[in-house]
Amino acid sequence: MTQDSTQLKDLAIRQHNAITTARYDYSACQLDILFYVLSKLKKDDGPDTQYCIYVKDIENLTGRSWNYQQLREATADMGSRMFEVENAQVYKQIWMFQKVEYIKGKGYLEIELSRHIRPYLYELKDNFTSYQLHSALKLTSKYAKRIYQLASQWKDIGETKAYDLEDFKLMLKLKDPAGKEPEQFQNISQLKARVLDIAVRQINEHTDLQIDYQLQKKGRAFTGVRFYVRKQQPQQLPILFTDTQDDTRTQLARQHLDSLGIVQAELMQQILNEPRLVDELFKFMYKLKTDKVKADRNPGGLFLKMQGLR
Repeated sequence: MTQDSTQLKDLAIRQHNAITTARYDYSACQLDILFYVLSKLKKDDGPDTQYCIYVKDIENLTGRSWNYQQLREATADMGSRMFEVENAQVYKQIWMFQKVEYIKGKGYLEIELSRHIRPYLYELKDNFTSYQLHSALKLTSKYAKRIYQLASQWKDIGETKAYDLEDFKLMLKLKDPAGKEPEQFQNISQLKARVLDIAVRQINEHTDLQIDYQLQKKGRAFTGVRFYVRKQQPQQLPILFTDTQDDTRTQLARQHLDSLGIVQAELMQQILNEPRLVDELFKFMYKLKTDKVKADRNPGGLFLKMQGLR
């Protein structure tokens, strides 16, 4: 097979994944659940395998807190969403979950997937390494998470196909195909500022991919968007999902301290050995990333001062 024909085959493979290209509007919380389930998925899992998700694990990996009510609403909505899969022979309607159980007072939930969704989730997971799944969890924008899904499918090619702008908006549920709901970000400057530019910034900062995009025009009208993708050296050490909860928490805390410039061995050990300080560290990093804390010059010094360590 020639290089050109191999690339064409790769292009064909990457042009369809039922979950990536489906038209749905998952919240950041729902996408965190989806990526976490993907991290647990293994090829030899039985059809009735139940996936145990500890809420603290998601909090430790993302720096975000989802309360019990938010999670219940998120999984209820995910379970009711229909994915449409169509080819020349068949049109399918499939759903995500067989059931979801919340174990009261234990801090975790058990998810059993629909057997019909499994092949599409395996296909989706094949686009990601363990590090990339961790990267997806670190993104705060739901649009960044969706665009990261798209970009990951094309990382070996260097650029995505050109997405028709209307199809792209429908995919991200910025536009209602029935026309009953108002379209979001109709103005191209709004689309760039609220969706595309935020996604590019977060993906480039937090993941193994460096992306950019180009809007396509026909006359005066914008008609399409193409993403350019290249791999970059990850800025963080990968967190393995096979680690214990304590290992994951400590590793992520070390990364946060390093990013803040807190590298003195005794000071690091003091913070890592005290659960309260680690909790405060995760809260501080979340507030820093969401601009709820302003510390452009010395965020590490501010954290230490707030905790009475300086």
